[in-house]
Amino acid sequence: MRTLPAPMREKVLAAADLIAEHGLDATKMEDIAASTGVPKATLYYYFEGKEEILTFLFTEILDEVRQAVAGALQSGGTAAQRLEATIVAHLRVFERFPMASRALQFDLGRAARIPLIAERTDAAFVNPVRDLLVEGVLDGSLREMDHPTLVATAILGAVTTTGINALTIQPRRQLRRVATELVRFVLAGVTA
Repeated sequence: MRTLPAPMREKVLAAADLIAEHGLDATKMEDIAASTGVPKATLYYYFEGKEEILTFLFTEILDEVRQAVAGALQSGGTAAQRLEATIVAHLRVFERFPMASRALQFDLGRAARIPLIAERTDAAFVNPVRDLLVEGVLDGSLREMDHPTLVATAILGAVTTTGINALTIQPRRQLRRVATELVRFVLAGVTA
């Protein structure tokens, strides 16, 4: 994949609408060209095919997640408070990019098999949250766990599934309410 000029980047991001509606398998390069206004030959100059366009969409979202998480981690407070801020920040990414997020839902299994996406997911969310969980044990705001990476991955799954289903599909729920319930679930679980 070649580096896209900024105006073309915005146009290709619009391909998320098409992929979110039909899934990648039912989407053709001709369809992407028609919906983005980028000629098919130009798309092939920058991308080997529609899977690379999907990778581009995912990397753009993960870059947003990385920035949001980094900001939340610097917000101050206990590790538990920063975990809450991290969850809310990640949910805001879904709210800002609803169609690209829905495209992610359609092809999450495919995305998980792309090494670049797996690396960026770990760097953007899993590793920082794992470190935060360990820090929370030290500051006393979170309980000790045997496998913090597994827990961070579970939190990612909860945030992703909730964000996609509550913030990108009509009727959309209010981010504040979604975040409150999800944070309560992550921090307290469901036991009485």
